[in-house]
Amino acid sequence: MQRLPSSSDHAWWARFQSLLDDQIDWPSPYLFKFIVPRAEVDALRALFGEEQMQMRHSRKGNYVSVTARMIMQSSDDVIAVYKAAARVEGVISL
Repeated sequence: MQRLPSSSDHAWWARFQSLLDDQIDWPSPYLFKFIVPRAEVDALRALFGEEQMQMRHSRKGNYVSVTARMIMQSSDDVIAVYKAAARVEGVISL
């Protein structure tokens, strides 16, 4: 688990994009997984839409595990989703 780096960490995003392009032939299904505080789940819902998300609440209900599978056209599209998710307060990428 890790907090997503800021969008200004260009070196990190460039390495990540290189890994994506080396390992995936685009377009391709891509699986996103996040943990988010319950109060912020609507912000992630706005990124993925209800139909594409699976959610599982933590035992105490404070956090929600969010899984979304989407067909992505390129590594740029994947990175755009991660950067948008990084703006959600308290989000953790799995």
